[in-house]
Amino acid sequence: MKFTDKGKALIIGGSSGMGLATAKLLVSNNVEVIIVGRKTEKLEQALIALNKIGTASAIQADLYQTADLKRLLSYINQDDMHLSYLVNAAGYFSPKAFIDHDAEDYDTYMELNKATFFITQAVAQNMKKHNGGNIVNIGSMWAKQAIKATPSSAYSMAKAGLHALTQHMAMELAEYNIRVNAVSPAVVKTPIYHSFIAPAELDQALAGFNDFHPIGRIGTVDDIASTIAFLLSADTSWVTGAIWDIDGGVMAGRN
Repeated sequence: MKFTDKGKALIIGGSSGMGLATAKLLVSNNVEVIIVGRKTEKLEQALIALNKIGTASAIQADLYQTADLKRLLSYINQDDMHLSYLVNAAGYFSPKAFIDHDAEDYDTYMELNKATFFITQAVAQNMKKHNGGNIVNIGSMWAKQAIKATPSSAYSMAKAGLHALTQHMAMELAEYNIRVNAVSPAVVKTPIYHSFIAPAELDQALAGFNDFHPIGRIGTVDDIASTIAFLLSADTSWVTGAIWDIDGGVMAGRN
């Protein structure tokens, strides 16, 4: 993969899961990475791993906290900041029946979308100033396909909004040489499931979803990271506004 832009990559949710896997791929391709995460300990561990491969730094921010979000936006808006790549990988997922959702559940998803919106706006302004850049959002298969076994109405609503935002941004930012795409994964083994599955039970719980995917297995973070990096790279310079199904064939059909 070719990464020809000279600026840094900002990975929101870069301390674990798909975000960290993407950060590792980018630093291995000589892209300097800034990861953003909520937990200081996880950020420190991620930085140790990343700096063994390339160059990385971190900023701690809880996207649900107004003060943290303002601090992150100020960091992005620094005069000497040059960002060429953005990955919006922060996420939360906890299945719950639609009729049982309360306002707090709803806000958990929508406040994250709100933070993503304004972080991405700030990054786009930075990219415009530097004559271009590349953005990838992590959406979800659940935004396209309802799964009764994992009821997720508010989550799916939020991710569908992110898919729509991807296309609107692609149209509006193309004139500034900014490409915007998204990936739409199915079941991938990541820490996002720890909100309702104990880490020690995760492999067994997710194994039941292997046959749900026509390709015969759930995804890995590296499966998704490879596609994200490809979309960020110059190899996809004629791709924008795309929402790629990285889902083991789920949207193609059912076994």
